[in-house]
Amino acid sequence: MPKNRKSTEKLIQKMIDHQQSRVLKVAREIVPNATPEDIRNPQDFPQLLADSIFNYEDGILTGYLSLQTALRNQIKTEDFE
Repeated sequence: MPKNRKSTEKLIQKMIDHQQSRVLKVAREIVPNATPEDIRNPQDFPQLLADSIFNYEDGILTGYLSLQTALRNQIKTEDFE
């Protein structure tokens, strides 16, 4: 695996980890006992779904996760060519 690919994967994972912490922090300001699992299922907490800051931060996390998935798919595709 090329070094730049590995460093890109590490950077994206670092961004995801940081954003997950941000989302959990915002969630806990709204729902004090929120867990990491709860932020993966915010539909169980109407007050989270109604909060624009939570939705904004969660949207950023979703974007990072989508980027990670796309990158992994691209790597698989390139490895088979």
